[in-house]
Amino acid sequence: MNLGLEGRRALVMGGSRGLGKAIAQALVAEGARVAICARNAERLGATALELGVEGIVCDLSAPGAAAALIRETEKRIGPLDVLVVNTGGPPPGLFVDLSDAAWRAAFEGLWMSGVGAIRSALPGMRARRWGRVILITSIAAREPVANLMLSNSLRAGLHGLVNALSREVSADQVTVNALMPGYTLTERLEELQLDVTKLAAQIPAGRLARPQELAAVAAFLASDPAGYVTGQAIACDGGLLQSI
Repeated sequence: MNLGLEGRRALVMGGSRGLGKAIAQALVAEGARVAICARNAERLGATALELGVEGIVCDLSAPGAAAALIRETEKRIGPLDVLVVNTGGPPPGLFVDLSDAAWRAAFEGLWMSGVGAIRSALPGMRARRWGRVILITSIAAREPVANLMLSNSLRAGLHGLVNALSREVSADQVTVNALMPGYTLTERLEELQLDVTKLAAQIPAGRLARPQELAAVAAFLASDPAGYVTGQAIACDGGLLQSI
């Protein structure tokens, strides 16, 4: 299938490793011109060189950083056609253990950074009457995962944003979708210290996902043929979710 991404311009937030890197690689393979951002300058530079993309150092938790990121991206590669909001997961914790500061930090990093980037990129997409906004969330947004109170709560809210915003911009040929990764072989699993063998036993597919499998879904959502898919939260989880 021709995804129609040749020459399109895309930004993948959190693109130096894991799912973000895989998505950036998939978009490059389809002929898109891609920029990625991350906080770690050394890792970002290595990934940008490896993939042949623009690398922009950015700490998305800082107020106003997302809007500045969009301006810098468009300065380097031109007006954005595709925005992949991939902000990474907040730290684990139970409700009883989380302070007000932890909630505020998670909200800024996970919610406001995405809102800021979308707010800055959306007017141009609507004016050009073509755009794709993809939010990488988690299966935790639909079925809570133990000890991930911050992610369970805030990511579920992002799905409300996706559904509501998609209705506001669909007439301008801009789609807004969420993509929910299940347990995937990335650094995030190591950070959460999860037992891969036990996880795989819970998944109907009998294994964890490869980042490239989720990236293929993201590339489709960014494509021309996906122009009628909007306002959706799509899981790539090997059948783990019990609700649809």
